[in-house]
Amino acid sequence: MCGITGIFDTRADRPISRAALQRMNQSQVHRGPDEGSLHLEPGVGFGHRRLSIIDVATGQQPLFNEDGSVAIVFNGEIYNFQELIPQLQALGHVFRTKSDTEVIVHAWEAWGEACVQRLRGMFAFALWDRNRQTLFLARDRLGVKPLFYAVLDDGMLLFGSELKSLLAHGALRRDISPVAVQEYFALGYVAEPRTIFEQASKLSPGHFLTVRRGEPLPQPRLYWDVRFTLDNPISAEDACDELRARLAESVRLRMISEVPLGAFLSGGVDSSAVVATMAGLSATPVHTCSIGFDDPAFNEVEFAKTVADRYRTDHYVETVRSDDFDLIDTLARLYDEPYADSSAIPTYRVCQLARKQVTVALSGDGGDESFGGYRRYRMHLMEERLRGALPAGIRQPLFGLLGRVYPKADWAPRVLRAKTTFEGMSRGAVEAYFHSVSILRGPMRARMFSDAFKRRIDGSDAQDVFDRHAAQAGTDDPLALIQYLDMKTYLVGDINTKVDRASMAHSLEVREPLMDHPLVEWLATLPSGLKIRGQEGKFLLKKAMEPMLPNDVLYRPKMGFSVPLARWFRGPLKQRVRDAVLGPRLADTGWFQRDYLQHLVDAHQSGAHDYSAPLWTLLMFEAFLRNVVGAHADSGLGEGAQTERVAA
Repeated sequence: MCGITGIFDTRADRPISRAALQRMNQSQVHRGPDEGSLHLEPGVGFGHRRLSIIDVATGQQPLFNEDGSVAIVFNGEIYNFQELIPQLQALGHVFRTKSDTEVIVHAWEAWGEACVQRLRGMFAFALWDRNRQTLFLARDRLGVKPLFYAVLDDGMLLFGSELKSLLAHGALRRDISPVAVQEYFALGYVAEPRTIFEQASKLSPGHFLTVRRGEPLPQPRLYWDVRFTLDNPISAEDACDELRARLAESVRLRMISEVPLGAFLSGGVDSSAVVATMAGLSATPVHTCSIGFDDPAFNEVEFAKTVADRYRTDHYVETVRSDDFDLIDTLARLYDEPYADSSAIPTYRVCQLARKQVTVALSGDGGDESFGGYRRYRMHLMEERLRGALPAGIRQPLFGLLGRVYPKADWAPRVLRAKTTFEGMSRGAVEAYFHSVSILRGPMRARMFSDAFKRRIDGSDAQDVFDRHAAQAGTDDPLALIQYLDMKTYLVGDINTKVDRASMAHSLEVREPLMDHPLVEWLATLPSGLKIRGQEGKFLLKKAMEPMLPNDVLYRPKMGFSVPLARWFRGPLKQRVRDAVLGPRLADTGWFQRDYLQHLVDAHQSGAHDYSAPLWTLLMFEAFLRNVVGAHADSGLGEGAQTERVAA
């Protein structure tokens, strides 16, 4: 696990600034504290920070082929590298190391762009082929590992594992994208391929970018997508057997390591399934880590302890104060973009705990998306049945009216909070799902943004992200469609982003057996009835794990990994949220209606409404402006450093 960065001259072979490359590389030292290396040649500069996991002795990067004409910097793990080595040796390639990195170099020589089809793992890499005068960037299928890039005005292409490495160069324009701002306030993150800055992009999951010197910059190309065929005739019993076998293979591959390895154990179904599988494959006790909270409403440690006791794991628990909000500015600096998932706080803490014991940790991330675990999936299916039962000519005006007049009853029991359901029933499937997952829904964004901001986005809407992916989904099955949307948006922009930044902040590698792409592909062939049956989500996973986990773990209500925002904003953070939301930084952008911001703060703090999620989103945006945009504007990073432009 590492941090990669670099500079490539797309036009000629002009000299690369060693000082700029060194700044870029050092900005990611947390991703690889063990070693740092640079490689420069005319028109190309590669930087690498190493966290040594596999082939500790000889796996240094940048790494080259036999004659030095191909160089690579790589972040991630290729889990099938041991089976690729003999294939490549049979083609005449000579290996100098035992690292998975060298496999990619020879795979490129053997198969060119198609090499990514052979790789099983989590990865982001940049490869320079001097003979072909070609830079090749690639990212793994499900976006576990990040990769940012930008082309500067002078034709220099920058890339890096984190956006901060591009900012450290000094010449990246820091014009904030208003469309990205709109997406952020809808989703809580900026969705691929956009970044918060106009000039920079993310390479989307399952894509590569081939740049040939002297030629126009092409668009990234898709090399993989999940297809929900739902046509597998397998029985539930046989599917359980096959799932256990596939999960065991995925976990076994991710247990290859030359450094201490363990797992996160939250007490939920996904992490418990991973730990149970690890225990069956390990001759020694598995190291497990859990975070507890001093607020019982958010605490799952007893369920984690049940699993740890059953499998006699070497279990570590730390209790986090329910007022653990000191990380706000740290998170803003860590994520480089505005990022509004408050579970980043406990995620940061559990990574901090795990790193005290291990260098590699397996997680249960990705299970909800593939197995159908979110409560919102069941709600969406219920709404879809109702939508199908009523003609649109009746449904849209009836539920549209009910959605407008029904109060936002945050104080009421969940069954009486019907406003969102009514609003969703008046919409089509994709629009309704986008509405249900939005932090600030369309009407709230319309009230919050100023007229000047609305002119700048020129009629675009954050829902365009979902519409674009829905057009490529290849399915109209109600569950499969929203699973596909989540794999393209929430899983990448929220979950994977959260875990990557939080883990790498502590130089911890996190591996994700439930995101093994052959497993994901197989699950996409199964009928949706094996994922949600009645009101039971993750039906297949739970049935498969019944011999291995207690029912109290499998069939209890899903708790999630959350923090008490509503209480914070009426108590210890009351003044801080007021100062941030109503203070000068948001006001100076010219993008917000102050009267509406005042309403959000006053109504929440009086107890009239629960606006904790919108307020956290605003709080983190203000922290981003202060800690990222403001910090780089004040740093004077080299010649050509640009000041930020955030005013309308």
